[in-house]
Amino acid sequence: MPAGSRIVISRLAASLALVAAVTALCSRALSVNATTAGYAYLIVVLATATAWGRLEAIAASIAAVLCFNFFFLPPLGRFTIAEPENWVALFTFLVTALVASHLSDRAKKQALEARERQRETEQLYALSRAILMSEPNQSIGFQSARHIAQIFECSGVALYDAKTGEVFNGGPTDLPEAEARLKQVVIQGASLHDADSGTLVAAVTLGGQPIGGLALKGAVLSDGALQALLNLVAIALERVRTEEAANRAEVARQSEEFKSTLLDAIAHEFKTPLTSIKAASTSILTDSAALSPQLRELTTIIDEETDRLSLLVTEAVHVSQIDAGKIHLEKQPLVLKEILERVLGSFGPRLEGRSLGLEIGERLPPVSADADLVSLALRQLIDNGLKYSPPASPIGITAGAEGDRVVIRVRDQGPGIPERERERVFDKFYRRDSARDLVPGSGLGLHIAREIARAHGGDLWVESAPGSGSEFCMAIPVQEDTRKP
Repeated sequence: MPAGSRIVISRLAASLALVAAVTALCSRALSVNATTAGYAYLIVVLATATAWGRLEAIAASIAAVLCFNFFFLPPLGRFTIAEPENWVALFTFLVTALVASHLSDRAKKQALEARERQRETEQLYALSRAILMSEPNQSIGFQSARHIAQIFECSGVALYDAKTGEVFNGGPTDLPEAEARLKQVVIQGASLHDADSGTLVAAVTLGGQPIGGLALKGAVLSDGALQALLNLVAIALERVRTEEAANRAEVARQSEEFKSTLLDAIAHEFKTPLTSIKAASTSILTDSAALSPQLRELTTIIDEETDRLSLLVTEAVHVSQIDAGKIHLEKQPLVLKEILERVLGSFGPRLEGRSLGLEIGERLPPVSADADLVSLALRQLIDNGLKYSPPASPIGITAGAEGDRVVIRVRDQGPGIPERERERVFDKFYRRDSARDLVPGSGLGLHIAREIARAHGGDLWVESAPGSGSEFCMAIPVQEDTRKP
């Protein structure tokens, strides 16, 4: 006989024994009247309903009616329900048994539910704490599956990460058959429950989008606890993504720092021979008046190209530092007219017949800026205009005061930039599809120029329309003591 059946039989026997004891006490020992006996039977029925349940209470109420009828209602010693009080007694005992047992069952269920909610809350808290304290050098997915199996006492757990396609198993029993179901719930966004194996498979969502799946075998959870568990798993999977992104960012940062350091070292190594070449070429041009025209021309080319190569080495170091997020400004009062004329002069051999027009507004206020970096930004803008303009088309450069800023505009006659791409052209390594194979470049020039402008407290933007050329505008704040009150 099952243990549950034995418990029920023992409770039924106990309830009947209580009715028999009250009968013996009231009829033999105390000789009470029918009213007192009726109250005593009611107490037994109530106590039975409260302690055990509906079946035991009904059995006690029937036994109480029979005993009450046989021992306390006339004619004594006979079973009869002809009199109205017999029906009243029977009805009263039955209603009392049903109401009391119902209230008792509901109270027990509420107490049981409260205990279950408390247990689930404690389990969820333990899981959240375990996830937060996960070992950084181990897979968070594997640790989460293992913690779920331990805390929720599951015989098997499978956690599926939809982004990586990995399945993490936890618990004493692996669930290889759950992998296909996990992928299915991720696609469908629904839950599956296999009653035969006791396995529940549910989708893990974040922001309404499925990012994984969770399979639990042998776990008993309410809907609220299951949803809270899925949210914690979503947080764990998102933490995996966040840590991976942080690791990639750290690797990229270290790579940029290494590249900056390496370029800086190489630049210093280049500077020494370039300085020697420059000194030698300058000395030959200055002191050797008897040079033939051919040798003088070749020496002049060496001298000019040495200056250009030295400038390229310096700019490469600045570009690397800016790319690594290490912009170091050495500000000083600058007259932008002198900077612009010097920058335009450096493009001489590269113009290939094109003209660079320069218009500077009257009373242009001085700016406080780093001369080398501002020159680098201007060269990037002019070089961009030369690359995208048709042959023989002019490049126009204007500079004027606009409020508390000086705005330098570089105008080209290129194909123009669609509105949807006007911000993207400043992204690192971005190049338009229409020009990627036709125009040389790395996609860093405009990004570097904007970073320099913003490091000075200014900005860089483009005004353009398809077929009408582009105008890149760089704003730099004027020197503090020259601003109007």
